[in-house]
Amino acid sequence: MKIADLYIRVSTDEQADKGYSQRDQEERLRKHCASLNITIDRIIYEDHSAKTFERPEWKKYIFNIKKGRGLKQNKFLFFTKWDRFSRNTSEAYQMISNLNKLCITPQAIEQPLDLRVPENKLLLAIYLSTPEVENDRRALNVTYGMRRAIKEGRMMGIAPYGYINRCTEDGRKYVAVKEPEATNMIWAFKQVAKGHLPSAVVLKEMNRRDGRKLTKNAFMDALRNIAYCGKLFLKAYNDEEEKIVEGKHDPLISEELFMKVQNTLNRKSNQDAFLPAGRIINEERYPLRGLLLCPKCNKTLTASGAKGRSKHYYYYHCTTACGFRHNSEIVNDLFLEELSKFRFSIGAEKIMNTILKQNFSIVSNGLNDEKKILQNKLNSIEERIDKARDMYLDDKIDEEDFRRIKMKYKAEIENLTFKLNSLKSSGQTSDVEQKMKQALNAITKISERYKNASTIDKRAIVGLIYPEKLIFDGEYFQTTKINSLAGNIALINKELGNKKNRQRSEKTSNVGLVTSTGFKPVTF
Repeated sequence: MKIADLYIRVSTDEQADKGYSQRDQEERLRKHCASLNITIDRIIYEDHSAKTFERPEWKKYIFNIKKGRGLKQNKFLFFTKWDRFSRNTSEAYQMISNLNKLCITPQAIEQPLDLRVPENKLLLAIYLSTPEVENDRRALNVTYGMRRAIKEGRMMGIAPYGYINRCTEDGRKYVAVKEPEATNMIWAFKQVAKGHLPSAVVLKEMNRRDGRKLTKNAFMDALRNIAYCGKLFLKAYNDEEEKIVEGKHDPLISEELFMKVQNTLNRKSNQDAFLPAGRIINEERYPLRGLLLCPKCNKTLTASGAKGRSKHYYYYHCTTACGFRHNSEIVNDLFLEELSKFRFSIGAEKIMNTILKQNFSIVSNGLNDEKKILQNKLNSIEERIDKARDMYLDDKIDEEDFRRIKMKYKAEIENLTFKLNSLKSSGQTSDVEQKMKQALNAITKISERYKNASTIDKRAIVGLIYPEKLIFDGEYFQTTKINSLAGNIALINKELGNKKNRQRSEKTSNVGLVTSTGFKPVTF
C-alpha cells in the first residue's frame, strides 16, 4: 500500500495575488491521491516563506519523521508545484537528499519528475531556480523602488515616534506629524541637548508625560534618527555612496539641535554632563535623593518614609551603620534657603546686563574670523577628498583606499559643519537682548524657579550649580566645586553685604553653607 504526506504551503502575497489558497491545494492533492489509490498519512499546513527551510511546521514534520525512524516506511511527500516546496535551489537539493535518506520521496503532482532519470535533474533545476529568480528580481525591484523614493524625499516604512503614516484620497502615502508624541519628542531632544540629565531619565519622564512605554533602544534610535530634522539617510549600495537627502516631511527640530544631541550622546561617560551621578527617583518629597553625601561616612544618602503613631515621617538617611538621617522637609527648606544666595540685587542685575551686552559685542566681532578659519579647514578637507576621488578615477588608488580616506574625514567634516552652523545661529543679533533678559531672569531668580519646578527640573538646576555631590552635615551644605557664575554671584552678594554693614557678617545659613574651590575645601 502506498502512503503519502501532503505539504500545503501559502504565503500572504501569493494567497492574495495568485489565489494559492490552502483549500485549493488540498483539494488537488487529495484528488491526485485518490486517483492513484494512495493513502494519506499526514497533512502539513504551512504559512511561511519558502526562501529557507526554517519554517515552523516543516521543522516539526522533519523532527517527527526522525523521531519515528525505527518504523521505517517508504512514503511520498506530495505538493502541487516545486515552488511550494522551496524557492532556494541549493537548499532544495540538500533537503531532497535528506528526505531520500529518510525514505521519503518528494514529488510535485503538477510537475512530476522521476529523479532516477539523470536528465530529469535538469528539469528540476529549472523548476527550482525559476521561483528563486522571481524572488530575487522582486526583491531587487523593491530595493530600487525604495531607494528612488528616499532620493525623492519620501520616508519609507513605519513612521518613527512623533510621526504617523497617512494616505491621501487618491491613494498616495505620506508621513504627517502626530501629536502629542511630536511635542513630547521635541521636549526630549531639548533635554538631551542640554546635557543636564542622563538619557534614561529623559526617557522615563517622556514616558510619564505620554503614557506610552517607549523602550530604551527605541528611544536611542530615535535620538540618532536624522529624519527628525527633516532629512533622510540613504545607505551606500553597490557603487552609490551613502548620503543625506532633504525629506518631504515636516521637521520637528532644527539641524543645529540634532547635532547638539549627537555631540551629547557621543560623550564617553556621564561625567561630562553637569548632573552629578546618582539614582534618579521621581519623588516630589526627595528631590535631592542621590545628590547628597553623608558627613560621617561619605556615602550617598538615600531617602524613605517611616510610619509613626499618627502620621508618616520622611527622611534623607544613610544606608550604612553610621545611622545619619535628617527630616527631608527641613533639608529641602534649608536647600531652598541656600539657593537664595544666588539672587542678584537690582543694581547688580543691571551691571550684569551691561557686561553681557559688551561681551556679546566683542565676541560677535570675532565670529566672522572664526567662521573663515573653520570654512577654510572645511574647504581644505573637501579638496583632499576631491583629489582622492580624481586619483581613484585615474586608477592611481583602489576603491578601498578611497573609501578609507572618506571615512577618515567624515567625522571631522561633521564636526566642522556643526561648529559653523552654531556660529551662524549665535551671530544673529535680532533677539539677543530678549534672550539675555530671559537668561538673567532665570539666573537671578533661581530659588523661585527651583521652588516651582518639577522634581526632574529641580535636579537639573542642582546639577547646573553643583557639578559634584553636596555634603550635608545637618545644618550646612558643602561641596568642592560650584558653577563659576553661581560662585561669582554669591561672592558679589557677600561682599556687597559686608560693605553695607561695614563689617564681616557672622556665619549664617546663607553664607557658609557652600564653599567653592579656593574658599573652604571640604575636610573629612
